[in-house]
Amino acid sequence: MSSAHILVVDDEPDIRSLLKEILEDEGFSVSLAEKGQAARESLKDRKPDLILLDIWMPDIDGVSLLKEWKENESFDCPVIMISGHGTVETAVEAIRIGAYDFIEKPLSIAKLLITVDRALETSSLKRENIDLKKQKEIPIDQSFGNHPLLIKLKNQIEKVASHDTSALITGPTGSGKEKFARYLHECSPRVSGPFISVNVGGLARENPGVELFGSEKGDEVHFGYLEQASGGTLFMQDIFDMDLNTQARLASALEQQSIVRVGGHKTVKIDVRIIASTRHDLQQKIAEGLFRDDLFYALNVIPLHVPALKEHAEDIPDLLDHYVQYFVEHEGLPARKFTTAAKNRLRSYEWPGNIRELTNLVQRLLILGGEEEIDLREVEAALGLAPAAPPAEIISGYDFPLREAREQFERGYFEYQLRLNAGNVSKVASHAGIERTHLYRKLRALDIDPKEIAKQFKEKQGQ
Repeated sequence: MSSAHILVVDDEPDIRSLLKEILEDEGFSVSLAEKGQAARESLKDRKPDLILLDIWMPDIDGVSLLKEWKENESFDCPVIMISGHGTVETAVEAIRIGAYDFIEKPLSIAKLLITVDRALETSSLKRENIDLKKQKEIPIDQSFGNHPLLIKLKNQIEKVASHDTSALITGPTGSGKEKFARYLHECSPRVSGPFISVNVGGLARENPGVELFGSEKGDEVHFGYLEQASGGTLFMQDIFDMDLNTQARLASALEQQSIVRVGGHKTVKIDVRIIASTRHDLQQKIAEGLFRDDLFYALNVIPLHVPALKEHAEDIPDLLDHYVQYFVEHEGLPARKFTTAAKNRLRSYEWPGNIRELTNLVQRLLILGGEEEIDLREVEAALGLAPAAPPAEIISGYDFPLREAREQFERGYFEYQLRLNAGNVSKVASHAGIERTHLYRKLRALDIDPKEIAKQFKEKQGQ
C-alpha cells in the first residue's frame, strides 16, 4: 500500500517546488500542476487523496475549479485552498462549496502540515462513517463462533493478511463471507484505507465497466470503484454474476495493476486489494464456459472457505446469546432469553440462510417481544415449522390401566425429549428435572436406547 497522494495546484514554480519537497519529506507522494487545465489532466492520471489548490491561476480561479469538481459525485477527496490575496468572502465561499480549509500565503509550513494531516484524518473518518452506515452485517468482534473450522479460518486470514494479494472467499449464501473479507482488511496494512463492498449483480447491466473502471468525457472524470478503493480493499460480492467481457477487463487490470477508464486513453495505475466472493464452484463454471480461467487464477491466490452454519452447529447456542446481546446494546431492543429446548431445536435446524438467517431470526423475535423467555413453540412459529407432535400412544393411553398408561406415557415422553435433544441424556435429565443416573435406569427399564435415537437424528440431519 502506498502513502497518501497529494496534488499541488499553484501557478508559482517556487511554491510548487517547496511544497513538493516538504510533503515528500513527510512521506507523501506528490503531483504538481501549474494551472487549472493541468490539474484536470492530472486527475485523469491518478485520483489524489488530497488537493492543495491555489485561488488565483491564469486560466481559471480555484473556487470555480473546486465547484466544478464538487459537482462530480465520484469526487470525494478533501481540498485545501491556498492564496496570497485571500479575502474573508473568498474563504467563506470556498468553505461553502466544500473546501476543507483555507490557508493564506506566505505559508506557515507547520500550519500547512497540521492542516494536511487533519484533512486526511477527517476524510478517513468520514469514509468509515459512511461505510458503517452501509454495513448491514453484524460487526466482527466475537460473532465468528468457536468451532475448529472457524478458528482455523480466522488464523489463516491473520497469517495471509500482510501479503498484499487477491483473495477468493467461497461459501454458501448468508454464511458471512463479507464479514471475513472485512476481517482480512482489518488485519492487513491497508486497514487505514477504504473498504468498499460492491454487489457485482447490482452493477449497471448496460455498462458495468463505468462503475468499476470509471469514465472520462472531455475534462470530466468519473472515478470507478477500483480507484475509489485506492489504498484499501475492494470487496466484490458474487463475482460469478460478472459478464465475460467485464471479467476479461478485470483480469487484465489485476495482471497489469492498471486500468484505462471508459472513454479514456491514458493508463492509470491502481493501488487496491481485490477480495471476491462466490457461492458457486468457479472451476465447474470455467468448464461450462461461464467464467474466465485467467480471472479465477488472478483472484484465487489466497483461497478461503466459510463453512455453512450447520457445519458448526455447536456454536449456535453461543451465537444466539451473542446476537441477543448485540441487538439489546446497539438497537435498544428488549432483552430476552432462549430456553434450552429452543436452543436445542435451533441446533438441529438446517439453516438454509446460515448466519444471516440466524441473525434475522434473533432480531425478529426481539422486535416482536413477548415473554422474557423465547420458548420452543415461539421459535418453531417464527421459523414457520410445525411443532414436533408427541407420540400417538400418549394420546391413546387413556384406555390402559394406570400402571400401563404411565409406562406408555413415560416411554413416549422420554423418546420425544431424546429426539428433541438429539439423544443427549444430560439435557433431557436437566429438562425433566431428574438425576442423570436415575434417567439412565428409567431408560433401561423402558427399553429405550439413547444412542440409537442419536444415531437416527444424525442420519436424518445428513439427508
